[in-house]
Amino acid sequence: MKKNIFLYLFVFAALIALFLLMKGNKTVTTSAEKIEKLEGNISRLQDSLEKLNLRLLDVQYFSLENNDDALAYYDHLKLQNPTRYIEDKLLETNERKGDNPLIPYEGMESDFKINKIKVLNHKWILADFSDGKYWGDLVIKYELKDNLGVDFTLVDHLLYTRSN
Repeated sequence: MKKNIFLYLFVFAALIALFLLMKGNKTVTTSAEKIEKLEGNISRLQDSLEKLNLRLLDVQYFSLENNDDALAYYDHLKLQNPTRYIEDKLLETNERKGDNPLIPYEGMESDFKINKIKVLNHKWILADFSDGKYWGDLVIKYELKDNLGVDFTLVDHLLYTRSN
């Protein structure tokens, strides 16, 4: 009888060891597949990130912040961020009651105000304006003076037509 108990215990232990071996092998295989899949995802994401970085560099090409030659015009003014300063001055034109004086259209739904601004260099700005329903673009010439005053001159404008 003792022999049988030891035999049963040995068979039972062998079955448990076999089960654990198979389970461990399956876990290793599954983990290896997951790792392969994740490595593929990482390489795709790195490629996407590289493409986005290249696109960002293209978008930033026409920007005062990335144009050292244009920034040199403002070195003597000791401004921390000339782009932000110019944008703030342009947005101050929105504070006037009614339409923005730089926009040559009367607002149809409400007053036309400048929304987005892109300072291209030390002379030009692109701006977007809207009244909530109608919108357009502006090309503005500006001059930042030594007393930190800014003069804005409208160069060209465009009001988009609504297509329903």
